[in-house]
Amino acid sequence: MRELLTAAGLRTVNGKTRDLKSLRPTGISLRLDESENPNYRDIAKWARTSPKMSDEAARYLTRVREGTRHMGQLVDDLLNLARLGRNDLHLQVAGLSSIVGNVAGVLKRETVGRAIEWNIQALPFVECDPALMNVVFTNLLSNAVKYTRPRQRAIIEVGYVEENDHPVIFVRDNGVGFNMKYADKLFGVFQRLHRAEDFEGTGVGLATVQRILHKHGGEIWVEAELDKGACFYFTIGASRSQSAMAS
Repeated sequence: MRELLTAAGLRTVNGKTRDLKSLRPTGISLRLDESENPNYRDIAKWARTSPKMSDEAARYLTRVREGTRHMGQLVDDLLNLARLGRNDLHLQVAGLSSIVGNVAGVLKRETVGRAIEWNIQALPFVECDPALMNVVFTNLLSNAVKYTRPRQRAIIEVGYVEENDHPVIFVRDNGVGFNMKYADKLFGVFQRLHRAEDFEGTGVGLATVQRILHKHGGEIWVEAELDKGACFYFTIGASRSQSAMAS
């Protein structure tokens, strides 16, 4: 049984690897699910039609399915990160309030039943690539939702302050936080400060956020305390050093 499930999972991962060779610069989702991947579909069909499955076999099957899903998400995230270096910015004057409102609306629908207090201030208009800024806020707000999950009442704040005539946007939460001595690892690919058993993720999201903001000429940094939450700050079009020089 173990050999059957492991071989099926390896065929899926190897098929995913071969698919990478035919990628084009345009976006192609490689996320694994029953409708798109025949090997994954075979596993799911076998699980549904098998008359009896031992507890051990069920555990192996769950491990294979979770592994293939994670691999699909990881490859998607890495491809998106790589494409950021090739694609040009499509700059427009955009209101950050509408972008945050759209992202928060999706997350509110996905977290029905949780007690989350959303405090979203009016945000400025900036020159940016709206699609990429949507990615920035999706990552930051999704992380805030994820890491406040242990809280009976989560608090997520979005706002901005003026620093030397430049807006500094922040996303703050009262989640589990982390020790600041590890903050330098936070924006690296595959660098995670929490166990995968506690919080899901691929370790690519914040690296993507940083690359987007650097592409806009901005910067991102964080302040946090273990078990007391975190606050991410970022600029668009001006780094902290540039702001300081302007003053």
